Amino acid sequence: MDDTPRRPPTRTVENGMVGVGAVLVFDGRGGAVRHEPAADEPPVPARGFKLVCGNSKSPEFKVWLKEELGAFNAELLTVPSTRSRCTVIEDRAMVVMRVARPGADPDDMGRQLLTIWIEKGRVIIASELNILDFVGVTNWISAHHAPVSPADLVARMGLRAADRLEPLVEMLGDRLDSIEEGMILQDHTKANARLADLRRNLINFRRIVWPQRDLLNTLEIEDLSFFSARDRLRLREASARSARIGDELQSLSERAVLVHEQLIDARSEQMNRTMLLLAAVTVVFMPLTLITGMLGMNVEGIPFAGEVHAFWTVCVGLVALAVGIIWWMRGRHWL
Repeated sequence: MDDTPRRPPTRTVENGMVGVGAVLVFDGRGGAVRHEPAADEPPVPARGFKLVCGNSKSPEFKVWLKEELGAFNAELLTVPSTRSRCTVIEDRAMVVMRVARPGADPDDMGRQLLTIWIEKGRVIIASELNILDFVGVTNWISAHHAPVSPADLVARMGLRAADRLEPLVEMLGDRLDSIEEGMILQDHTKANARLADLRRNLINFRRIVWPQRDLLNTLEIEDLSFFSARDRLRLREASARSARIGDELQSLSERAVLVHEQLIDARSEQMNRTMLLLAAVTVVFMPLTLITGMLGMNVEGIPFAGEVHAFWTVCVGLVALAVGIIWWMRGRHWL
């Protein structure tokens, strides 16, 4: 048995998922340069900023965070959280964002956390998510279209998180369309269970989208000295994108409620038809039961008791009476 420790994949090391993380320097004009974490501190242009991202579970990255930010702030960046939020500490901000994992399904999104520390000239991201692939750093560098400020970076990450949610929301819309089509075709097979699963997924999606919109709104209105008017506009655009997804989810929720009411109405109508049929059968057979009960009394004086064809005569009379009652009920539009 080979006890030699396995070397992490090169791609994992390059993206800062092990060790002390990855470092990029943005020049503030759309350019970005990758630096080795162990190298000397790279110079940051006056208009630019530095991005440091690493795995929140990496011991080396945790040690680096404690040295740079202190034990308390480092703990804030690495402790698991359940909701997206924005916290401002003096002239710095901490943002917790939740995103869907790649290739997620509406029934199993596998949400991942991004914890972002924002200060003048520097952004630190702690997450188990592959940050550089998530934001598309390679495309930024090749196209010279990188973020120009920390707020621009956060806004783009918010937009990328929305990009991952939109296909899933469309899948939920398609499922609701399928359920509605089945209602129109009178196919109620498992409709209630499918609708319940859909409504549960909509609730889970809203727990991601609305807090994300709120944190972007909070970051926009906070009085951080290094935010420009353009930064606030970018954050407002990202917030509006999340709000549009939230509105679509709200619309789907309202449609799901209407479909649920239609399903209840359809079942009530089916129950009413069943009860009407049972009532009609009762009305038809009640006089027949009365007549046969009277003819079956074991007393003297029963009509036609000695006639040979009396039984069949009574049967024909009962059938005629039943047909007459049905015809009368149909004439009254009761059937």
